[in-house]
Formats: sequence, C-alpha cells, structure tokens
Amino acid sequence: MKALNLRGGAITMRREITGEFLGTALMVSVGCGSVALGASHLAVSLTFGAAVTLAIVVFGPLSGAHINPAVSIAFWRDGQLEGRLLPAYLTAQCLGALAGALVVSGAAPTTVAPSLTLVEGFGIEIAITAALMVSILLVVQRSSSRAVVAVWVGATVAILAFIAGTMTGASMNPARTFGPNVLNGMWATLPFYVASTTLGAWFACDIKHRFFPD
Repeated sequence: MKALNLRGGAITMRREITGEFLGTALMVSVGCGSVALGASHLAVSLTFGAAVTLAIVVFGPLSGAHINPAVSIAFWRDGQLEGRLLPAYLTAQCLGALAGALVVSGAAPTTVAPSLTLVEGFGIEIAITAALMVSILLVVQRSSSRAVVAVWVGATVAILAFIAGTMTGASMNPARTFGPNVLNGMWATLPFYVASTTLGAWFACDIKHRFFPD
C-alpha cells in the first residue's frame, strides 16, 4: 500500500492493478465462501479478518493492498495516494470483487436487516467504516511493519464485522458489496453501500487529523 509505505522501490501500474485485483478477489472469495458454507457469525467475522490480513501480507508489496475503494479514496484525500492512480485502484478492486464472488457458489449479497430502517443502516455503515479507516490511518502513522499493519487491520475488520454483521452485513467496503450484489442482481442496494462506506472513510480523515494529529 503506497499509503502504508510497505513497498520497496518503484512499482509499475500493472503490478499495482494486479495487487488490488488479486487482493480484493482473495478477500471476497474467502470471506463470502465462509458465508456460503454456513459458518457461524463469529467464524465469518474471523474469516473476513483473516482474509484481509492475508491479502495485505501477500499483495501489500505490489499495491499496498487497499482492497477497498473507500480506503483508497480516503488515502487519496489524505494525500497518501496519487490522484492518477485512484481510478485504476477503484476499477481493479471492483473487478477483483466480482471475480472473487464468481468463484464462490452462492455468494450472499450484503443487505440491511429487516428490523432496521435504511437510515439506521446507513448510519451504522458510516460509523463502522469510519472506525476502520481511523484505525488504518493510525497504524500506518505509527508502524512501518507490514505484519503489524496486516494483523491490526484484519483484527479491526473482524471485530467490526462481528459487531455489525447481523445488522447491515458490515460491508465497510464498496467492492466487497459490489461483487456479490451484482451477481445476485441487487443493483438497487449499491448506491446505499457505496455512499455510506465512502462517507465513513471520508469522515475518518477529519477525525484522525482533529484528534490524532501527526
């Protein structure tokens, strides 16, 4: 991740695109695969966290393994990702998520629980995505170790997924929702998750700089 300073030397656009595509595909296929296999809520949360950790460790040297459009947008806003790279990152992540969902039989879409209103679900996604992004910005600021970053971010994803998974699916990631929802024909839900997660990551930059300055 360029923003994580985990790469050594110059990396071509092809390597960056490949890293984001494969990293996102890995995260979606492994995480959604656990759902398709009928794993418990705790197991699914831990699996998603482990998949994120693995993606950062394996693909971090290529692209930084953002594997999340909201994260890339936040890093761009924070000045840690060049604007010329942003469209390529977002495209690779969405295509990777679609590929990851394709290899899973019965990849379930991300949905809001019937017991919640859309406003409540929207607020939850903003909150958990902001929490995730703040944690990412803080660990990047304080550690240059890819292993530390990978474990920290993966653990944060697992915890937040466990807390909010039964309420909104705990997307925190437009690409993670894009792949399964497109395959299930649930296009109408995409603006909800794209907007809420992107806003959460965007606000995280303000929170970090206000309360945790460099």
